[in-house]
Amino acid sequence: MSFEDRIAKLECWKGRPTIEPLKGGLSTTSFRVRDLTGDHVVRIGGDIPVHHVSRKQERAVSLAAAQAGLSPAVTYFEDDLIVIDFIHGQTMTEADITRRLGSISDLLSDVHTKIAHHLRGRVSTFWVFHVLRDYLSQLKTSDDPLSHLEKIISSLEALQVPLPIVIGHHDLLPANLIDDGKRLWLIDWEYGGFGTAMFDLANLSSNGNLGDEDEVELLKRYFKAMPSPSLLKSFDAMKIASALREMLWAKISAIHLNLPGVDYSAHEMEYRKRSGESIRNFEMKYGCSL
Repeated sequence: MSFEDRIAKLECWKGRPTIEPLKGGLSTTSFRVRDLTGDHVVRIGGDIPVHHVSRKQERAVSLAAAQAGLSPAVTYFEDDLIVIDFIHGQTMTEADITRRLGSISDLLSDVHTKIAHHLRGRVSTFWVFHVLRDYLSQLKTSDDPLSHLEKIISSLEALQVPLPIVIGHHDLLPANLIDDGKRLWLIDWEYGGFGTAMFDLANLSSNGNLGDEDEVELLKRYFKAMPSPSLLKSFDAMKIASALREMLWAKISAIHLNLPGVDYSAHEMEYRKRSGESIRNFEMKYGCSL
C-alpha cells in the first residue's frame, strides 16, 4: 500500500481528502492533506534508533508543545504517523533568523519554560556529547578517519557551564520555524526532550549562521543580562558541537536512511565546513588548541 493510499484511509478525515507530497523532510515523508475541516500535515516515519529518535516521545513532546501554544495542534496519530494542523505561512531561512532574532529568542524562552508543564509520560534526555560519541562509535568502520574528534568532543563538553534542565527542541534548522505573518511556530519535535538551553541557543546560531554581534544579542535577550566570558565560551564550544552533530548525523543518515531526493552528502560537506571554521575561530579567539 502506498503512503497516499494509507493516508486516504485514515479515520480522522471529514469528507474525501486531497493529498499532495511536501518537500524538505530529511528523515520523514510528509504530505499536505485537505479535508472539509481544513489543511493538515501528515508525517510518516518509524523510530530511528541510530539517531535516538522515538516516535512515541516525539508525539508526547509535540502534544505538549501544541498545548503550550507553540506548535500546531496534533489531531491524530498512529505508531509511525502523526497528523498536525497545517500552518499557512513561510518557513524561515538563515536570513530570517537574523531578522527575527528577538522573536525567536522569546519563542525559545517559552519552549524552555512552558512545555514541561504539559508533558506527560516517559521522556529521555538529549545530550549532544553522548550523541556525538555514539555516532563516532557507529562510524568506526568508515574510511573517513574521525578518531581525532573524540578529544575535541571531550574538550567541548568540559567547557559547558551548569544550566537548568529544560525541554528543548534540539533541531533548530530554519525550516523548522514558520512565520504566519502574525507569530512564529516551531515544528518537528523528533529530537525534543530534556536537555540544556545552551544547545538550542548554539544550534540556532550554527544553523542560522549568526554573526558575533547577533550571538551576543541572542544570549543577552535570552538570559536577560550581558553574557559572562564563561557563558560565551561555553556557547562557542556548543556551536562546534552542534555543527559536528549535523555533520555526523548526515554521515549516519546516508547509511541508514537515504530518503529519495535528500542529499545527505551535501549536508555533511556543508557542516564539515562549518564545524571546521568554528573550531578555527574558537582556537584563535581563546588562544588554545582543542
